[in-house]
Amino acid sequence: MEKLIDSLLEQSMSRREVIVDTAKLGAAAAASGALTLPFTVSAQAAEASPAAEAQETVRHSACLVNCGSRCALKVIVKDDRIVRIEPEDVQDDSVFGKHQIRPCLRGRSNRWRVYSPDRIKYPMKRVGKRGEGKFKRISWDEATSFIAAEIKRVSEQYGNEAIYFNYQSGAYYHTQGSPAWKRLLNLSGGYLQYYNNYSNAQNFTAASYTYGAKGTQFASHFSQVKNSDLVVFFGLNLSETRMSGGGQVEELRRALEASKARVIIIDPRYTDSVVTEHAEWLPIRPTTDAALVAGIAHTLIVEQLIDESLVNRYCIGYDRSTLPETAAPNASYKDYVLGTGDDGIEKTPEWAADICGIPAIRIRQLAREIAGARACFIAQGWGPQRHANGEQTARAVQILPALTGHFGLPGTNNGNWTYATAYGVPALPTETNPVKVSIPCYLWTDAIATPEKMTATTMGVKGADTLKTGIKLFFNQAGNALLNQHGNTNRTRKILEDESLCETIVVIDNHMTPSARYADILLPETTYLETEDLVDNAYASGSHNYMIAMQKTITPLGEVRSTYDICADIAKHLGLGEQFTLGRTQADWMALHYAQIKEKRTYLPEWEVAKNMGVIDQQIPRDEECIILADYRRDPQGNPLTTPSGKIEIYSQALADLAKSWTLPEGDRIPAVPEFCVVKESHLNKDLTARYPLQMSGFHTKGHTHSTYANLLMLHEAIPDEVWINPIDASARQLTSGDLVHVFNDRGVVAMPCKVTQRILPGVVAMPQGAWTRLDSNGVDVGGCINTLTSHLPSPLAKANPQHTNLVEVKRA
Repeated sequence: MEKLIDSLLEQSMSRREVIVDTAKLGAAAAASGALTLPFTVSAQAAEASPAAEAQETVRHSACLVNCGSRCALKVIVKDDRIVRIEPEDVQDDSVFGKHQIRPCLRGRSNRWRVYSPDRIKYPMKRVGKRGEGKFKRISWDEATSFIAAEIKRVSEQYGNEAIYFNYQSGAYYHTQGSPAWKRLLNLSGGYLQYYNNYSNAQNFTAASYTYGAKGTQFASHFSQVKNSDLVVFFGLNLSETRMSGGGQVEELRRALEASKARVIIIDPRYTDSVVTEHAEWLPIRPTTDAALVAGIAHTLIVEQLIDESLVNRYCIGYDRSTLPETAAPNASYKDYVLGTGDDGIEKTPEWAADICGIPAIRIRQLAREIAGARACFIAQGWGPQRHANGEQTARAVQILPALTGHFGLPGTNNGNWTYATAYGVPALPTETNPVKVSIPCYLWTDAIATPEKMTATTMGVKGADTLKTGIKLFFNQAGNALLNQHGNTNRTRKILEDESLCETIVVIDNHMTPSARYADILLPETTYLETEDLVDNAYASGSHNYMIAMQKTITPLGEVRSTYDICADIAKHLGLGEQFTLGRTQADWMALHYAQIKEKRTYLPEWEVAKNMGVIDQQIPRDEECIILADYRRDPQGNPLTTPSGKIEIYSQALADLAKSWTLPEGDRIPAVPEFCVVKESHLNKDLTARYPLQMSGFHTKGHTHSTYANLLMLHEAIPDEVWINPIDASARQLTSGDLVHVFNDRGVVAMPCKVTQRILPGVVAMPQGAWTRLDSNGVDVGGCINTLTSHLPSPLAKANPQHTNLVEVKRA
């Protein structure tokens, strides 16, 4: 394996070779006239032009999808129909200069999303078997009265713990959507809650043990890279996942432009970020980042590149001198790395190379480069933690800045993915949930199928020792995790089709998604462009925060309604109408929220003016606010962390205690220091790789955000879903680019074209996530959904989704 990596590292790949496919796709789409894409010069010129005709009107909206960027949209309307979408007007910004919160091709495709043939336009009730997608149209009164009756019936028969509102991320509204549904359910007695998410649960959980509760959502902003001389990213791919002109990718570009810092990206794929950031690519085996960090740490220790007095001042558990009294004397991270720990294995660069695939000589050099940097910015994306050992990967990367002293200073980070500074727009108050029990969001299928096995020590149930009942009434709004985005879709189908388990499923969405087909009651809600709201920037906008007033740009199609109005009607049927609305319409709530903001920001215009502006206000925080751990670095006693010790915990006694008290499945481990843990579906499992020799990881494509936009043929033509495979593996299977292949394992079979490319590590294939599942008569997923192949089994600590840890085989279809 090491020889293969050596050959890859020696290959010369020009920027032109890497982007040629994208350029061809963009040119083809532009020439077709079907889609105006923002990566063509003619498109930029045309879309920046003012409204061409007097009959056209300009309205303002936003893209609320879960890419984390939150872009403003200028919607051009004629005769109550959207004719095109443009970016906001250029504003004279004192920090960014002439700058736009510029939407990517997905945000610019919202016109096609509104008018998609998949739109749900009327409330409907299931008439066929669950999952068949057969419905009949019903009235809104019939739909809302039925839902109210079901809330009453289920709460009386089973208790409110049997009602569940599913994880969703398709629309981040403030005065409707999720806040409205949660307010309704809380006022009617509550519901079973969830914690975690499908994006970064392992990272969040790991950070809480390394840095404390306040460390889970904070890191230095990418603007700090302007002070760095070296940047090391573990799986971070902003150029494909955060494409907004108002978000992190633009902030990082400007920072790199200022610092000229060298960038190293560690990833199984040669991503677009490697190109745009002029980075060195270190291809790594999936699930093995913690082994790489241990190999780096070995060099740091034996070559005396660690300032141990500094590390011991700010951390516990690096060596024996700072271990808690309750820990074994050889339980430190230094003991683990040097082989004096319990496993007795020295974590040399050669040991790490055999596991992760990066040559030992390069691991040593990387350690020296990080240690010798003036200011090294170390960060990780969310892909490396979305594995069966994701918590240990996340913790390993989190402690690397601490070992090398690159934290709390300009140009440094804490190893986490960096977050945004929120503008602070209020949301509809959800009120207090009377039900105090919560489950990991990835385990809702278990809460339906085997609730008796859902306990605090086996499945991470919080607020109770065990669930009293299974989920009987299920609400799924603006989300596709009911089926498509959840692991092991074939298992999920069987659970949902058994109506003796979950008795009623309510789906609220814009389109007939794979999840919507499993609804008993199907409600159409407005798209972003058919409703109004007051929203702020999202979590991936970096240090650039802002507020957007969304207008209803057109009359909603069919009988589509705002979820605020839907929930208000259900509340009336429950006798809770006044409690839900407090006498306010959705527009009244927006005005109230703006008034609350204006109390502190008195310079803002009056609401009657602001609600027609689109982007109302933009802010950039002071530079010193963007350096994580700065106060702690300056005065650790005066500014302790929220860990039990008040320090960075390389060794966590809390994790050691959990490992003793929890009942873990065979093979799962929760070590007290960030060890490399071998997972079942690994290249190191020789028995399993005899049948399924390829590791398969997922990735976020530019063509859709999770499953949102995945049904738009224009985007699919421009950015097709393809499984990436290295020429070595393709040759062994006699495959060429464009061949339709079957990717399969014990859980299912996916049909998808392959892309033969040197941009993926040998022995690894990569599949975009988010394509809509669709089975043919043979049970083959011809829709191309990766979750036909992924596992439903959770990670050990966070009980979260390991959807990038898979072994598969590929053959010609």
